[in-house]
Amino acid sequence: MEKPMNKFSVPASELNKQKEYTELVRTVLSSRFPSGKPRAFVHTYGCQGNVADGEKLQGMLYEMGFDFTSDVNSADLVLYNTCAIREHAEDRVFGNVGALKPIKKQNPDMIIALCGCMTQQQRVADKIKNSYPFVDIVFGTHVAHRLPEFIYRSLCLGKRVFETADSDGNIVEGLPVKRDGTFRAWVPIMYGCNNFCSYCIVPYVRGRERSRDFDTVVSEVRSLVASGYKEINLLGQNVNSYNKELTADRQFPALLRAINEIEGEFIIRFMTSHPKDCTRDLIEAMADCKKVAKHLHLPVQSGNNRVLSEMNRHYTREKYLSLIEYAYELMPELSITSDIIVGFPGETYDEFKDTLSLVESVKYTSLFTFIFSPRYGTKAYDMDDPVSRQEKGEWFNKLVALQEKIAGERTSSMKGRSYRVLVEDKAKHDGILSGRTQGNVIIEFEGDEGLIGSFADVRVTNPRTWIVYGELV
Repeated sequence: MEKPMNKFSVPASELNKQKEYTELVRTVLSSRFPSGKPRAFVHTYGCQGNVADGEKLQGMLYEMGFDFTSDVNSADLVLYNTCAIREHAEDRVFGNVGALKPIKKQNPDMIIALCGCMTQQQRVADKIKNSYPFVDIVFGTHVAHRLPEFIYRSLCLGKRVFETADSDGNIVEGLPVKRDGTFRAWVPIMYGCNNFCSYCIVPYVRGRERSRDFDTVVSEVRSLVASGYKEINLLGQNVNSYNKELTADRQFPALLRAINEIEGEFIIRFMTSHPKDCTRDLIEAMADCKKVAKHLHLPVQSGNNRVLSEMNRHYTREKYLSLIEYAYELMPELSITSDIIVGFPGETYDEFKDTLSLVESVKYTSLFTFIFSPRYGTKAYDMDDPVSRQEKGEWFNKLVALQEKIAGERTSSMKGRSYRVLVEDKAKHDGILSGRTQGNVIIEFEGDEGLIGSFADVRVTNPRTWIVYGELV
């Protein structure tokens, strides 16, 4: 019996139409570049979800006949896959797009395209249309699978393309993927977000929560492991919500258990995990599954209940700490990391001190810390914000100093112990390799480059605050 189509699934007829555009673009490009392939420069900003999207964009470009370059000056097509999480990210994109104007002047046939979360916002799309007339293609997050069509329209019709219609979102299976690495793979399991945290633009640009088919995800991971991938990163705006409308045997803890059963030596990581949907079932699955990294990224954002309520986070400090307590009980060696916003509108210094006390209690391995950045279109954008940037900076520095102290204590406890690490790259110094422990701590050690992409046992000899140094066992 044929499986019913997910209401968010893009129909096969639409995907077949894009395959036809792919062939048309390939034909046009082969006539315009008879002595070689055109070159595409693709740059992705932001989160790992964006990285996964970027790999699909590269896959489509490759099938259209493009090669790739890391030099924007030699590119025939420039594609920026943008991020909207903070204002700084938008400023960087506009700066880099502005720098393309003289390059385009020298190469008028160059195609410049922008996509991603930033361009899904209508005010941004309008700004590009009016202030950056040399940009050829702008499309949002919900129509990325139509890239072949957009490039064909730009090549053959010579008109600017703007496709940023709002949508609840979709799921597109079967797109080609050109991965950036050979041993680490990004695997989205769901898209979108229903939480509407008052500071966050993501639900407005990524659409509603929608989960990929359970068996499709397991099959994709099995294929990746068979191809030699050693680290599988399961991605979602909130992985804990995966298939939450279905029975427990199809939800996220069950997915971890199913992937853990796949034969082969590999490690499973996931992000991001929302505390309101983090369950004991998930923590138990992490503890039971040997291949699941004993690392939990659980963004708390604030340690004060009033602030958490204003953030629309739907959990309390007490619930968060009870989850942490249970996780440490089952996995004493668990590494926990988090995100914290300093200076949310209306936050007082006494409320910020609740965050400091929570950090002291949890003993995080590391933190991603940010001073509040207002995002147009969110509820927090219009909130009264009486605390100065300078004062928030002082709070921020206190948080960073506390976390440095805690991190130093944690890494010191690693001295003399051995860890199984995935060797990822060469370090800055000759003959030194870099990898990560299960707990996501960077470790550097002497070794042959042939170890990159494989597992090795390393004993810690010299722990520092954020990086530890060791030797092969």
